[in-house]
Amino acid sequence: QVQLVESGGGLVQPGGSLRLSCAASGFTLEDYVIGWFRQAPGKEREGVSCISRSDGSTYSADSVKGRFTISRDNAKNTVYLQMNSLKPEDTAVYSCAGQFRFSTVQAMCPHSSLFGSWGQGTQVTVSS
Repeated sequence: QVQLVESGGGLVQPGGSLRLSCAASGFTLEDYVIGWFRQAPGKEREGVSCISRSDGSTYSADSVKGRFTISRDNAKNTVYLQMNSLKPEDTAVYSCAGQFRFSTVQAMCPHSSLFGSWGQGTQVTVSS
């Protein structure tokens, strides 16, 4: 059974940083994609950043490029999202999700409906 557990959300001032963690278990295939998605009230879910477990290829949305960095530690089966220079518009519930890799990370990440396993989500609030 696939399980994804997020941690690291919270309240931060504009310009601050947070690091989210996603611990994954239960994947039976070597090649899968873990992604971070976010949803703010009244908005559609957005694919923020994704990474392939096998080759480390990544995707990041234009809205976070240069500010957010996704990385993985395969030994710990954990994916991290380092978020710097946070803005109020980054406020949302952040969820990690996983899916067997059947296409490029760049093709999969913008489409949250392609991901079958989800964590419970963690709130990130950027406010002064």
